[in-house]
Amino acid sequence: MLTPFQRRLQRSDLAFGLWAGIAAFCAYFCMYLFRKPYTAGTYADWTLWGIDYKIVLVIAQVLGYALSKFIGIKIISELNLKRRIPLFLGFIGIAWLALVGFAFSPPSWGPFWLFINGLPLGMIWGILFTYCEGRKLTEMITVFIAANFIITSGVAKTIGRWLLELGYSEQVMPMLVGLLVMPLLFLSLWMLSQIPPPSPEETQSKSVRPAMDNRAKRLFLKQYGLPVTLFVLLYLVLTIIRDIRDNFAVEIWTGLGYGESPEIFSTTELPVTFIVLIGLGFLYRIKNNQKALRANIIICLAGILLLLCTTGLFTWGSLSPVLWMIFSGIGLFLPYILFNGIIFDRFIAAYKINGNVGFIMYIADAFGYLGSIVIMLYKNFGNTNLAWLDFYLSLCLFGGLLALVLVIFILLQNGRRTYKLTTYSKTL
Repeated sequence: MLTPFQRRLQRSDLAFGLWAGIAAFCAYFCMYLFRKPYTAGTYADWTLWGIDYKIVLVIAQVLGYALSKFIGIKIISELNLKRRIPLFLGFIGIAWLALVGFAFSPPSWGPFWLFINGLPLGMIWGILFTYCEGRKLTEMITVFIAANFIITSGVAKTIGRWLLELGYSEQVMPMLVGLLVMPLLFLSLWMLSQIPPPSPEETQSKSVRPAMDNRAKRLFLKQYGLPVTLFVLLYLVLTIIRDIRDNFAVEIWTGLGYGESPEIFSTTELPVTFIVLIGLGFLYRIKNNQKALRANIIICLAGILLLLCTTGLFTWGSLSPVLWMIFSGIGLFLPYILFNGIIFDRFIAAYKINGNVGFIMYIADAFGYLGSIVIMLYKNFGNTNLAWLDFYLSLCLFGGLLALVLVIFILLQNGRRTYKLTTYSKTL
């Protein structure tokens, strides 16, 4: 039974959207501050097994995060909604204890602790998105969460650099960042607990989103294997580019000549966040799910073209470093954010699929992060002496071209599938 406050939220789209969006943003913001602050360090004088120590740390954490996504294909798709808050707290608790281990163990133990740190944190998105999918305002709520992809990693680095300047070590700093964010974490979880379930109107327009058993998963993949494969391949490319930009932002900005300006991490991402939020947040106004899905794919195409064009202009010396990072960031994050739930939510709604976003998203995420690990291993062991800036430039160009081909295939395939569905509906 709904509480009076929940009934008031259901009656007002504006109140519901702001409450749910702020709660989801703050909860995911907290997750990032348990996951990303260690990247503010350079660990410049350390190596492990003959490898740059930071690369080992990043690979270890991403490996834990990627394994979490494979596990999440089952756990998140079968999630009991009554267990969301306890699971969230338990996963965050494990992640913070791993940072305590990182702080007080010898450096050789660092990769182990960051692997443990990443393992539970990969489940957090799936828990949060159960509050967003199948709603009238799914796009609006999702962009609040997705704003963290753009801005919060920079905030985590800024706070981390601030603590380092205060004299704390690179090992202790991530644990302290986690402590600082604890009060906000508890507040955001309480706010999430007040979000009402989908209304009858929402379940009718967006379809019910049940937990999926093994039979439902097999049926889904049998019917929609081709579009899901194309979605996963495109998301893999976008994740690789985004992860290199994020995990090695310090090195990229140093290569651009801004290594002594820690505030650059946050200030350059603010325009990206603002434009992406405004652009994608209003997609909820498209009521027809098939039209909305097609609009999502066209926006992906436009974003990838922007990434390619601005990177080309920067390479030719026609665009400044700051403007390149801003505009290429917009081009990258437009499709990346759409593929973090929004496009899959509309895909399920358009074809009345008996399933949930978590199943598709965790398949895509699992292979996306696995791809990131492969690329980082190639960077370190593949006989490439490229600096991180040059390596990132190459990814933007060649990865962007591959992404362009994939999104065109997705657009064509969706057009054929929509045509068949429309033709079938007219014959009924």
